[in-house]
Amino acid sequence: MANDHRRVVLSPSGIAFNAARESDLLSAAASAGIEVPAACRNGVCEICEARLMAGLALNTRNQQTIEAGEQLMMCRTTALTDLDLEISAVMAAGNKQPGKYQAKVVDVRSISHDVYRVELQLPRRRELSFHAGQYLSVNLPDAEPCYFSIASSPSAQNIELHIQATPEWVSAQKVIDALTSGGEVTVELPHGKACLASTPEKPLLLVAAGTGFAQMKSLVDYLRETSYEHPVKLYWGVRRHEDMYLRSLAQQWQEEWPPFTFLPVVGDDEDNDWSGHHAQLVRAVLASGANWKKVEVHASGSPTMVYTLMDALVEAGLPEGAFFSDVLEYAPRA
Repeated sequence: MANDHRRVVLSPSGIAFNAARESDLLSAAASAGIEVPAACRNGVCEICEARLMAGLALNTRNQQTIEAGEQLMMCRTTALTDLDLEISAVMAAGNKQPGKYQAKVVDVRSISHDVYRVELQLPRRRELSFHAGQYLSVNLPDAEPCYFSIASSPSAQNIELHIQATPEWVSAQKVIDALTSGGEVTVELPHGKACLASTPEKPLLLVAAGTGFAQMKSLVDYLRETSYEHPVKLYWGVRRHEDMYLRSLAQQWQEEWPPFTFLPVVGDDEDNDWSGHHAQLVRAVLASGANWKKVEVHASGSPTMVYTLMDALVEAGLPEGAFFSDVLEYAPRA
């Protein structure tokens, strides 16, 4: 790490980031993708208040040194040394308790032969936080909750979902039918621990099958808002070309964002069952030539795909702790 940067650790979340000597702590946290509640940015509202546990800092308003045990406003503080701060308002990945909200249905539109893009507006949006990569449930009366990845960045004003629905997918079709009628719907969020509360310190490899792309879109949108500069590779596997419902968007990311590489994997075979398709996707990922000891992997798809991929990557040298997927939480192996 360069000498003009200080390491800042936030407790109790354990999230850490680097702060340039001339940068206030609130701006440095935002560059690292860390959501710190704030309003005025002048040290008046006291929303970004934290307690200095260790280290030395500088109050940029009065140029006085802040010592361990004292309170500080992150928007008006720079780091003189590495710092340990106590701020309970910053949550670790997956630690925020989900709540139920009445969401207004803003838009429902078909974006492929079987995928719909849904836009929801939630009340008091600034007070509702989630991490990139988390998911929500849509709760219809007299029905089991249906879970969908959030496809938008935590900073987006509205919530975006990608819902695959056909008459054969009864529960998802019921959700689309209910949302298309407009009005409001009950949602519960956030769910999921396979998410980003801050920018990773390693290159990222993202692997999605089908509408698993929604979770990856949330991650990419979020990272593009930060100072993240490590390489990001997205493998998106589908059975047929027409299933890659937002291919143009992924290609646009590759054109506009230098760290990003898009690698589509298409079976293009009507008779190709999911197990064969998943094996093809896993083979493509393994062929990337990545240094598996130095990357972080996020995967979204069926349990079969995720566990096949995880086993193959761990055997290739990926530490198990560097593999993230919601499947590990909702469909754990015995």
